[in-house]
This record gives sequence, C-alpha cells and structure tokens, in this order.
Amino acid sequence: MKRVTRRAVRWTTPLAAALLIALLLALMATGRWPVLRSKVSFSSNGLLTIAPGEIDHVEMRSGSDSLAFHRRPGGWLIDGIPGAAPAELASHLDTALRILNASEPVREIPARELTAGSFAEFGLDPPARVAVLETQAGVAATVNFGTLNPAGTSHYVRLGGAPAVYLMARHLGAEWQVVFDMARRLPNQAESAVANRGAGLLLPVSMAQVWAIEIVFAGKLTRFERDAAGNWFRHVGQHLHTADSNAHVADPAQARIIDTAFRAFDTAAVETRVGPSDPARLARYGLSLPTLIVLFYARDSSMPLARLEFGAAADGLDRYARLAPDGSVVTVAEFEVRRLTDLLKAVGAGS
Repeated sequence: MKRVTRRAVRWTTPLAAALLIALLLALMATGRWPVLRSKVSFSSNGLLTIAPGEIDHVEMRSGSDSLAFHRRPGGWLIDGIPGAAPAELASHLDTALRILNASEPVREIPARELTAGSFAEFGLDPPARVAVLETQAGVAATVNFGTLNPAGTSHYVRLGGAPAVYLMARHLGAEWQVVFDMARRLPNQAESAVANRGAGLLLPVSMAQVWAIEIVFAGKLTRFERDAAGNWFRHVGQHLHTADSNAHVADPAQARIIDTAFRAFDTAAVETRVGPSDPARLARYGLSLPTLIVLFYARDSSMPLARLEFGAAADGLDRYARLAPDGSVVTVAEFEVRRLTDLLKAVGAGS
C-alpha cells in the first residue's frame, strides 16, 4: 500500500507543478487570472438582456437631429464623419450600452396604471431622445427616453412595443446625453483630424452636460457645482451630503458670473494645431507642469469627461493647451485662461 502511495505522489507532484507553472505563465501573459468563459454563463438583470458586444449599429434621435454609429473591428464609426470616432466618445457609447444591459429598473409602471396622457406626462410623447439598437440580425430594441421624475433621481424610459414604462437611474439617461452631445459637436471639427480634434472646438462636450468643474491654479483647487435647478455655485469645504440634509442653493448673483465664464467653453476654439502630445516636448510647451488645469464632470460621475491643461504662452496672444492625456498640443487664445483666473478672483478663490 505504501508503495502505491509513493508511486501516486511521484506522478501527481510533477503534474501539479506543471499546472502551477502554466497558471503563472497565463497570468504573466494576460495580466489577469484565467476564467472559464466556456463553462460559466452570465445572465443580465438590466433593461436589455442582449449583450452589449452584439450591438453593432446605434441610431440616436433627438428632435430633428439624428446620428448613427456603426461598430467596426477598429472601433465605432459615425455616419457622415470620416475616421474612427474619438476614443472618449466610443468609451461613453460602450458604457451606455453596458448600463442598459446591467442596470435594473428602479420601478416598473405596468400598462394598467397608464392612461393615454401618461406618456406625455412622462416626456415620452414625443420622447426626448430615442436610441435604436441593432445587431446583425436586425433591430434589437428601441429605447425611448423621457423626462426626469419629480424627485429628479430617475428617467422615465419605454422600450418600443412594450406597454410598460420604467424608471431608470438618472445616470443612464445622462450617459446617452453625453454620447449624443459629443457626436453632435464633431461636425464642427476639421474633417481631416476628427479623432484628434483639429482646429475647431476646444472641448469634446458642451457645457449642458457638465455639472461640476474643478480648477487647479497656483497650488489651489477650486470646485464649482450646479444646484438642483442647474445653477452654478462655488463648493466650499470638504463634507458629505446625506439624504435628509439641506441641498446647496446657488446665490443668483454669483451664479450668473460663474455661468458667463463657463458658458464660453461652448464656443472656445483652437487657434492652431501644434502637433502630437509627445512627452519629450511637453516641457517646451509648459505642459509637463501646467499653469492651470480644468476638469469637467458629468452629473453623478466621479470620472472627468475631459481634462484641459494650459501651459506656457505661445506668444502675446495665445497659449499652449491640450486635452490630457492623449490630446494633441494646440494653441488657444490667451483670454481663455484670463477668463478663468478672473472668475477665481471674482468668487474669492484667486491667489
């Protein structure tokens, strides 16, 4: 019996060692633990059960505006715009599809609780925004987005052909708004450099989608936010908000000053295109240690929509800038920076 046991140990020990070596090699090659994709099945609890990766065509409509996206091996393309969609736009589109697949409705309003006037009440007649999702087999779903609920926490959503109306978390509708907004601004960019934002608009997203802005200048961070009504205020202090605490309400006079400064970003333009964001040359442009940094946040998000860095003066009228970390180096008018430093002084945050 002992002889059999020893023989088994002699055979199993090298086998276990070989398996361990194979596991370590797989971890080194992929950077993550192997998963049994063919053995494990996953089910979606979201509004849509179709996997995001199966959707290869998305059409979005808002009023008279319409945009269409096609998935290709190199990424997403936008009809009528040459080149691949910018990376940040493609990332938001993928995120919007994943949220539809993963997020459960907060509430379902069944047909028996709906009347002919309910859809107009919920902003679904007509819908504020429509997303038509297709796979290679054809139309998979039509998602109609309505207004926010009275509490402002959820969107009314209806699937085409379904009698029910769903309440979905606010960040779902916000993500689709960002996608539509970014894509709609692209036709204003130079057609030869859509993916790199050539001469044209400075920001990839409009200020309507921005609900918080952080400005880093002279070693200080100043944060601005919108209140429940969408008015701007300077957020002072570090603290937490609870559900039963008083919400911030913007001071009307200061809100107008802040809004005037930030609204200018909608039309802020690139003066000249300098070139790729080569790390070896950033110091030359004053962008290895930017003089001023602006971070733009969407509602309900801790990840910035964009990070704009301003560097050294290019001449007496222009300044070097880039959208970090991958944006090309460009020049913008000096008054773009002056507007922000004047704002900081006006709200008592200047150096």
